[in-house]
Amino acid sequence: MPPPMELPDLRERGRGPDGPIFGEDRLFVQLLRWTGCLDPAPVIDAVRDLGEPAAVYADLQDPRGVAVLGMSEDPEFFVTAFRDLARSGPFRDLIPLPRLTQFGRTYSLGHEGDLRHWLVTRPAEKMLDPANRWAVWYPLRRTGAFAALPAEEQAAILREHGHLGMAYGAANLAQDIRLACFGLDRDDNDFVIGLLGHDLHPLSRVVQAMRATRQTREYLDSLGPFFVGRVIHQTEVP
Repeated sequence: MPPPMELPDLRERGRGPDGPIFGEDRLFVQLLRWTGCLDPAPVIDAVRDLGEPAAVYADLQDPRGVAVLGMSEDPEFFVTAFRDLARSGPFRDLIPLPRLTQFGRTYSLGHEGDLRHWLVTRPAEKMLDPANRWAVWYPLRRTGAFAALPAEEQAAILREHGHLGMAYGAANLAQDIRLACFGLDRDDNDFVIGLLGHDLHPLSRVVQAMRATRQTREYLDSLGPFFVGRVIHQTEVP
């Protein structure tokens, strides 16, 4: 007889004082981009009227570019209210750039002590923090060789990369957002990364510093395209 089938466990996993903890809380995030915007004020008004957590960016790489960052625990939001927003009002006169859309979900690493805080509350606070005036968002895909490494070696590679990000965070130079986008990205990327901070220069420097990590040197298949934006509107943290 075949062995019993083990059913998938899709819960987020953390660790509390008494052992493993589990939860279903996670945040979905989408970045939509447009060009042809001569006046961002109507865009800001439309996003404000949405009444949901969101940010509006001026696109550093396009003088007529704007982007809207939306977030929700319910993925239905992105094909209902957020979709309606993107097809209405001032957005009708803009040129959408769907190839540059980024979408992902927060995920746990297995050691978080408060899953809701780390997967929902804290990421929203970072993205809507008025002190984080600049943002760099980009997708990445690892090579298949990374998945073939033993778990211990994977963990060591990720620790090197993670410690660098934590150092920038401890110095209040850059905050990071990690989103998984397996099966959610048109170009088959694995993750979407957000780097947020008060100044632009440290965000560039953390990307530069990460070039030297083993993950980036040996196990990245693709990185980007990059979006660089300056916040021109944020809703309050819910």
